[in-house]
Amino acid sequence: MEFYSPARPAAAGAAQPSCPTGGRDLTLRPTRRAALLAGLGLVLARPAQAAEALRVVLATATPGGGFPAFGEAFAGAVAAADPALTVERRATGGSSENVGLLRAGRVDLGLVQGEYAYPALAEGGSLTVLAPMYPTPGLFVVPATSAIRSVADLRGRRVVLGTHKSGLTVMGRSVLGASGLDPERDISPILLDRAGDGPALVREGRADALWGGGLDWPGFHALAADPGGARFFGPSEAAIARLAQPGAATRRLTVPAGSFAGQAEPIATVGSWSFVIARPGLDEETAYRIVRALARTELTEAQPRHLVGLVPADQVNPGTARVLREAGVTLR
Repeated sequence: MEFYSPARPAAAGAAQPSCPTGGRDLTLRPTRRAALLAGLGLVLARPAQAAEALRVVLATATPGGGFPAFGEAFAGAVAAADPALTVERRATGGSSENVGLLRAGRVDLGLVQGEYAYPALAEGGSLTVLAPMYPTPGLFVVPATSAIRSVADLRGRRVVLGTHKSGLTVMGRSVLGASGLDPERDISPILLDRAGDGPALVREGRADALWGGGLDWPGFHALAADPGGARFFGPSEAAIARLAQPGAATRRLTVPAGSFAGQAEPIATVGSWSFVIARPGLDEETAYRIVRALARTELTEAQPRHLVGLVPADQVNPGTARVLREAGVTLR
């Protein structure tokens, strides 16, 4: 099985998906950004049929992050596969807000990171997973000239943790906590209104480090492209072991060498999967049509078969489960 980042898919060697109770090391290998639209891998026997116009609303996040980039690719790929199917993107505060919008029925689909997705699904309320998005390895990044080389070195520093309602921000706080740092007292946390504002704070010296996630996360590449370069690091091995416990949304991931400009060595870290979540009561035929359209695209990251072992079968949308059955894939 292959694992991918939001906009730059990456083959994962021989690593197989583990269930949320697993904790295997998933190595993410970068390819070009254009491969975000790499194949979903489910081949449907019958050709696309003419269909009635259908519009759904997808909640993404603040500009400058990975969710809007994925939402753009998702909407474009679906429209190309089914021209009568329109995915309208709506900018939001991120995962936390998206869960609320879905529960209230104010959007049809929402992008939600694992730190919010797993608890929301476990709480019930008829939220279901339409499709996976990608696994997100979390990393800290600092200017290459910085004296900061580890999470321990962040003590007393100004750290951009992300936006107010992002799952990445929750993950960052967990990483700090597992590393022995209180995210409210041992650092000076900086929260953003827009995910894209983080690199400028570091570049201008108003922040010492930036936390983010994903092999093609825009903030990472913005700092790596600076003339002086950037340094990336994850939590210690002991912190990784604390975070990647059985039953946790967070799991061990490895970012291979060369994922970012100037990164000569692989980086061990943690991360979680993000999902496309469907609101309660979304019509099964609508969900089925969206997933069938995905199956005719090149969005490899969003292969529904990746859901096997990631979420229980009863949390998968019936329309998605139907597509999987037709493809001979069994949920468990």
